[in-house]
Amino acid sequence: MSLVVDRFVLGPAQENCYFVRAERGAPEGVLIDPGDESAQLRLELARTGAQCAALLVTHCHFDHIGAVAALAEATGAPVYCSELEAPILQAPDDFYGELGVRIRPATPDVMLAGGETLELAGVSFETVAVAGHSPGHLAFAADGCLFSGDVIFAGSVGRTDLPFSDWETLLASIRLLYDRFAPETVVYPGHGPETTLGAERARNPFLEELRT
Repeated sequence: MSLVVDRFVLGPAQENCYFVRAERGAPEGVLIDPGDESAQLRLELARTGAQCAALLVTHCHFDHIGAVAALAEATGAPVYCSELEAPILQAPDDFYGELGVRIRPATPDVMLAGGETLELAGVSFETVAVAGHSPGHLAFAADGCLFSGDVIFAGSVGRTDLPFSDWETLLASIRLLYDRFAPETVVYPGHGPETTLGAERARNPFLEELRT
């Protein structure tokens, strides 16, 4: 199986949202991190001709959850979210109101801790707990692809100067990904272009200590 991955770049933060299908023409797909621009996303989903079977959230920073409530309402798809970060999704203004960011609250339907296998729209997703950028951050792995959220990027890594973030924890999470998945695993990050785990292990300037 070779997944079909459509990327939509959304909002001021240029956040990557992905619609993942088992194959081209599949009747259903899974939406990962609908961060903003819900109207645009609904149009893009309509163009695919596929129904949204689930909404997966890697973490609950505001640029990754801005359209979750609207998409859940429009599609009827269940929302999967980290149990540690669910309170943010349920009351985002409590966390981001002081920043002037207003987000509709959403209720997770399925709480995740990492280690689950999700069978959704004909795709088997493995959930991986990868804290560091945020406490309950999850990555979703399927068929040689890794939807990494803001853990690792092409040439960079997730910020650790934010509340509840931690550099050593982030490094440990990235080391876990290296150990668990093949170097040719395609990484679909929360921002910027896709890459592979092998490319980042070899060249990412922020990960020098993992190469020694």
